[in-house]
Amino acid sequence: MDIRGIDHIELYVGDARQAAFYFSTAVGFQLCGQGGPETGLAGQRSLLLCHGDIRLVLTSGLSAEHPAARYVQRHGDGIAVVAVEVDDVAAAYAELLGRGATGVTPPTTSTGADAEVVIAEVDGFGDVRHRLVQRRGDRGDFLPGVIVPTQPAAQDDKAVLAEIDHLAVCVPPGQLDETVRHYQRLFDFGQIFEEHVEVGGQGMNSKVVQSPSGQVTVVLLEPDRTRRPGQIDAFLDQHAGAGVQHLGLRTDDIVGAVEELGRRGVRFAGTPGSYYDALEARVGRVDAPLDRLRELGVLVDSDHGGQLLQIFAESMHVRRTLFLELIERRGASGFGSGNIKALYEAKERELAAVAVVPQGVGA
Repeated sequence: MDIRGIDHIELYVGDARQAAFYFSTAVGFQLCGQGGPETGLAGQRSLLLCHGDIRLVLTSGLSAEHPAARYVQRHGDGIAVVAVEVDDVAAAYAELLGRGATGVTPPTTSTGADAEVVIAEVDGFGDVRHRLVQRRGDRGDFLPGVIVPTQPAAQDDKAVLAEIDHLAVCVPPGQLDETVRHYQRLFDFGQIFEEHVEVGGQGMNSKVVQSPSGQVTVVLLEPDRTRRPGQIDAFLDQHAGAGVQHLGLRTDDIVGAVEELGRRGVRFAGTPGSYYDALEARVGRVDAPLDRLRELGVLVDSDHGGQLLQIFAESMHVRRTLFLELIERRGASGFGSGNIKALYEAKERELAAVAVVPQGVGA
């Protein structure tokens, strides 16, 4: 199946305008479109945000019965739809059903003066759906007649994020291999990496699947229940099942991106200072000031292709589930395997910190 890449990500959120304020103010996204009952989106309000080649749709249900409201009630704010671009939605949808996919929405067409967009949806994992998108004409018209374009506000700041690099998905124990087979059987994804990680008495299994185009990458994570519970277990508990744990966003300048987002108010997971003492002995010479990386908490890893620099933002949600990763690739094709222990330690510190409730709160 020919999948060109990720077209957009849709989050179901309790308050689309409030969530848009965070992504705009802290992460630098711009409002590019909006829709609601007045545009044909019955029972919902949706806002389109853009940054570089990244497009996010934030959707809130306007009634308790709307799917977005039910999703938020069960999972909290989170990624509900991963949309991929294909050449022919009708053919791709029929092919997926023939391979055993469960259809959610058959192909529908939205047409404007200079654009035509066809979409369809099938079930993915947990309560996450995959949307197929076919575009003709003006690609700036996101969903003609449904999402009305808005003029982005003038900003002096340039985009510091380029595109979606990958999604990391947590699945319950025993479901990792079946989820991999699901992507292989339905979407022709190939498995490109796997490992078992043990750290601090915790353990997890990880496998990475990727589209034939190389433009859609999903990192799948499963807790090892023979070890003590850890952050993957915490996600599954707080999210009430499988879901997207973090969204990896690629940047061409991670130092500049962390500085800019930090200035805007994004908080990043801390890294032990001792991590940097032996960094170059582990990964080789790093073409960046180590003292600056240490100050910002940027992690570095290497593989046969080169190096990658990455950092994880603290979750912006009350359940401490979905969070963002910034990643700069300098030839490396991996996902920071050598940094998994550091990520575990940083995330554990964050979870431990929020678990300490001041006396009298909630009493």
